[in-house]
Amino acid sequence: MSSRPRVPGALVALVALFTAGYLAPYLLPTVVGRLSAGLGLTPSQAGLVGSVLLLGSSCAGFTLAARGERIGPRQAARAGLVAMAVGYGSAAATDLVPLVVAGAVLGGLGSGTATAVAAAGIAGQRDPHRASTLGLLSVSATAGALYLTLPHLAGGHAPPLLAIACAAALVWPLTGRLPSATRGNREAAPAGPLPHRRAGAVLAGGILCWSLAQNALWGVSGRIGLTQAGLSEVTVGAVFAVALGAGLVGVTAAGALGSRLGRAVPIGGGTVLIAGCVLLSSSAGDLASFATGEILWNALYPVVLSYLLGLAASLDPRGRWAVLVGAASSLGVACGPVTGSLLSEGAGYPGMGTTLCALLLLVAVPMTAVARHVSGRPLVPGSVRRRGGAAGAVLAGTAAATPPTVPQMGATEQEVTPIPVPVGRRRLAKSAFRLARPSDRG
Repeated sequence: MSSRPRVPGALVALVALFTAGYLAPYLLPTVVGRLSAGLGLTPSQAGLVGSVLLLGSSCAGFTLAARGERIGPRQAARAGLVAMAVGYGSAAATDLVPLVVAGAVLGGLGSGTATAVAAAGIAGQRDPHRASTLGLLSVSATAGALYLTLPHLAGGHAPPLLAIACAAALVWPLTGRLPSATRGNREAAPAGPLPHRRAGAVLAGGILCWSLAQNALWGVSGRIGLTQAGLSEVTVGAVFAVALGAGLVGVTAAGALGSRLGRAVPIGGGTVLIAGCVLLSSSAGDLASFATGEILWNALYPVVLSYLLGLAASLDPRGRWAVLVGAASSLGVACGPVTGSLLSEGAGYPGMGTTLCALLLLVAVPMTAVARHVSGRPLVPGSVRRRGGAAGAVLAGTAAATPPTVPQMGATEQEVTPIPVPVGRRRLAKSAFRLARPSDRG
């Protein structure tokens, strides 16, 4: 999964795979709401089913972080899409709660596999932030269209699950553009240690709590609109569609902005603004406050997420931190629905919002610190030429299997160690210096 796609078609496949893998978390409110209404589950029970679904997704991500390179992107992606189609399709075809849970777990494993393959492939792109932005644009547009469509379909829990299964089936033909693992590739895969271990661990822990807070509210947003704000399902679906449309605008702006502000400002400042939106949305009592909170929140959420994914990808060009951080995010997403259900039942929706707001403000500090710590001056063509000549510039900008002695494009520029030169009476003549050659000894 670490090899960089060499043709534009591979990027299209990665974006489509990213969309299919992230579709279940994006449709979480309607999935949880339909499970509660269609199967007669309590809000806590429906939230627990949603958490189990997403827990399977995070487990798949952690598993593939260590074994993905031996499996290969194409094989892993196809296995994940099959699991999604079979799991979500079987869960939609039955009303027996144990079978629905089993299908949701299998589908969640498939979603996590697809997301892990996409995350590792995106990390190998020349510009991981722009590639992740394309993925978020695609999944936001797809989820927004489904939020406009699903309320007009038959009731019950089947339609949203079938939609995810169909998305997996539609992405399947594109997996042929992904590289396939061969015996030679598996043997040649580098086995170096994880770089930036402390920063990566802090980022993984931070994004786990960050995603938990986001999806604790997202998992009960539908019930807030229906019960606390007194809206209909059609109106709530329209609000979600507009909110995801605002997310498209936000991600587009983030892609255009790129790294001009660095990563620390969008991650830290965006998380603080999201905390305010969580407070507003959780205390909404009418259409205006509910729509304002949801739209502003969904406009900011994918922007910050794109910078977090880009930060994780920059920690390791082989994509291991991107997969691990993505799996940690999925674990937080998995714990979100049941956390939101328990907090809302115990403290009410406003009390839940206050708790989540405090958590977001706390977690913004370490994530911003990581972004500042790992940020450095990016390598530019001139600096590559100063270090490795034309050959070094070519190697740094192309293959992902670049030897570790050659700097990667976008990597932090290494410090240059000064060499003292005698001055004064012992000043050496210019002729005393000459170029080092491979044949020189000593």
